[in-house]
Amino acid sequence: MKHAVLALAAGLLSCSPSPADSAEASTTPPPTAPAQAEMPGRATDYKWLPAGRYNPRQTVAARFAAPRGYQRVAVQQGSFGHWLRHLPLLPAGTPVQLYNGRPKERQDVHAAVFDLDVGSRDLQQCADAVIRLRAEYQFSQQPNQVHFHLTSGDDIRFQDWYSGMGFKVTGNAVQPAPRPAEAPTHAVFRRYLDQIFTYAGTLSLSKELIPMPLAQVQPGDVLIRGGSPGHAVLVLDVAVQPGSGRRLALLAQSYMPAQQMHVLTNGWDDTGLGAWFLLDPQAAQVNTPEWTFRRDELGRFE
Repeated sequence: MKHAVLALAAGLLSCSPSPADSAEASTTPPPTAPAQAEMPGRATDYKWLPAGRYNPRQTVAARFAAPRGYQRVAVQQGSFGHWLRHLPLLPAGTPVQLYNGRPKERQDVHAAVFDLDVGSRDLQQCADAVIRLRAEYQFSQQPNQVHFHLTSGDDIRFQDWYSGMGFKVTGNAVQPAPRPAEAPTHAVFRRYLDQIFTYAGTLSLSKELIPMPLAQVQPGDVLIRGGSPGHAVLVLDVAVQPGSGRRLALLAQSYMPAQQMHVLTNGWDDTGLGAWFLLDPQAAQVNTPEWTFRRDELGRFE
């Protein structure tokens, strides 16, 4: 169980079932440029993988083609969206496991499981998994740009942390605390993230994001409700239907207790979309297997 102090407690236990909610008016989708041929992902961009393990035939892009009549939106080489599109997956049929190695109770909500560790503690839950992927992307580009806010509002930079300035929670306060300086290796980065996971959650993550209209959804956006209960689901990829502008999304989540991050399946939909979800800006809600979001609960990293 995560630790809770002062406002930090609002970020804990935040991935719980939710009733459906109504939403406000939406906007008209803007025109979208057709996706162009793009370079595949690079093994060196996924730092947690052992050498030689990255398989370009077992990625989000390789396993999940856009449905007929749709095309993936264009993403820039080196962007967060491109990085997400080429995330590595475990073999088809892999069950979702919890942090303690036990199987998740529900095995009917996922279409694929990421080849990404979940850690050995009950930390990498819903918002934490989104933080993990965003941080891993930034680490692969420039480690010193990684920083996240705790639920208390304190901004904790990875550069400060590995350079010898950590933090401690005392009573109702988060205070700077010296720690041994270390090289910014991936192992050190993972220890930093575990501290972030302990004192961050959906509330803090929601404040990191810029609100976006559902009609403009892009890869890397986040469906999120901050608070307790709350939940966060990452938009892995987006496909658009030329002419109509209808947008489909691949969605991914972790949940509570901490579990392997997985691509969600649109199993109850009879439209033949498979793992793709229609994000209709005219609808009041976005339904996912374990949570219902309002249409105004979409955010984007700066």
